Amino acid sequence: MLTVFLSTLTPKFYVALTVTSSLISGLILGFEWWYFRKYGTSFIEQVSVSHLRPLIGGVENSPPTPSFPASNGENETNRQNLSECKVWRNPLNLFRGAEYSRYTWVTGKEPLTYYDMNLSAQDHQTFFTCDTDSLRPSDTVMQKAWRERNPQARIKAAHQALELSNDCATAYVLLAEEEATTIVDAEKYFKQALKAGESVYRKSQNCHSQSPQHEAQLRRDTNVLVYVKRRLAMCARKLGRIREAAKMMRDLLKEFPLFSMLNIHENLLEALLELQAYAEVQAVLAKYDDISLPKSAAICYTAALLKARAVSERFSPETASKRGLSAAEINAVEAIHRAVEFNPHVPKYLLEMKSLILPPEHILKRGDSEAVAYAFFHLQHWKRIEGALNLLHCTWEGTFRMIPYPLEKGHLFYPYPSCTETADRELLPTFHDVSVYPQKELPFFIHFTAGLCSFSAMLALLMHQFPELMVVFAKSFFGTLLSPFSFLREKIERFVPSGLWHQLTHV
Repeated sequence: MLTVFLSTLTPKFYVALTVTSSLISGLILGFEWWYFRKYGTSFIEQVSVSHLRPLIGGVENSPPTPSFPASNGENETNRQNLSECKVWRNPLNLFRGAEYSRYTWVTGKEPLTYYDMNLSAQDHQTFFTCDTDSLRPSDTVMQKAWRERNPQARIKAAHQALELSNDCATAYVLLAEEEATTIVDAEKYFKQALKAGESVYRKSQNCHSQSPQHEAQLRRDTNVLVYVKRRLAMCARKLGRIREAAKMMRDLLKEFPLFSMLNIHENLLEALLELQAYAEVQAVLAKYDDISLPKSAAICYTAALLKARAVSERFSPETASKRGLSAAEINAVEAIHRAVEFNPHVPKYLLEMKSLILPPEHILKRGDSEAVAYAFFHLQHWKRIEGALNLLHCTWEGTFRMIPYPLEKGHLFYPYPSCTETADRELLPTFHDVSVYPQKELPFFIHFTAGLCSFSAMLALLMHQFPELMVVFAKSFFGTLLSPFSFLREKIERFVPSGLWHQLTHV
């Protein structure tokens, strides 16, 4: 019966069959590729592992293994891995009202993700609130304002707080960040916040030893004062008063040396680079590029930039290949390799191989979010030094030969953390193509569906061009494929009566 059925099929059927299979496999390939680019894994593989393997008994219950206390070295490595996967406040984050909102008005795109803004809300509640807020009505209003998700509701609450008390510094901070549509307006609000914050800070200093609540209030007022002074320095930097901004940042570092975790020195580095005060930049690096302090892309790449500056103007790959590298050139190349190992995403932005977006309010060190934030502010400094980008272009990929397995073993730093991609996808907007390191190999099912789609498309084309020849080929192929079944049929007919066999085959 199968041979009779195959003989009745027309070329049109085979064309429709091959075209349909090619279309279906193409749709599967497109979906698999989209899912892999968005989530970094294969959809078919994930479904088979998550749902099918338990059904067929693929999950084995391994016996519990006894746990032993980790050694000091293992504990240190674990702490390092946790710190490298920690999300940090971007020291150069932009103003929501004056910069992020203007971008949204022009492009219609949201530059900040909900996850990023939620982290900022948590920061504000940590920095700008304390247990004694209930004693002042204005602080009580602001405590609720920082928890509001609606920007207009936050702005309205800030105005209500100022109506209750015109010396509420946190209310001015909120208005400067979110209501001001220009840097000039934001600076005016921050100057009012500074005046109110200094007054409250002096009062807190006088009575901070009276009770633990007063100590908490002093910490909160100190946080507000440091935040306001830093943002005022950033306003001065954006308005072109760079020397004033650098002086404000230096004074802030001297007055509050314990606030180094806020990375104020990175603001100072950027301002000094704009002033082209490279000797002062080197002095700042000598203080903060210490083995005991957390590294950052700003520290590593600024150190590389200074060493590249000494040789980049006269550097030529052809000349270097003939005579070899000088001692200064070797130092510059090693500094670039060190920076690239710390954050391998930065060079593509500096070399303009990837498009930049507005940096997020939070970054993940060694991740794509940190690379975006660094390149957004420092690309101009690399361009200003003649030959620096050329030296980077010629040498940065050599880093990967020293660390063939970056997730297992590093060269100058700990192995590259595997958590960066997931966190960066949460921090960066969806319209940005997140950089992934190391590059993941395409899953098997993408290769399989690509091959299936190509093969079925080729069959459809051949069937359309040579219908009669392909029909003969298909019939001979299926005939060969079904020949074992015809042999089995002859064996059965020997033992089954012809009448019964006729009834069975025509049911």
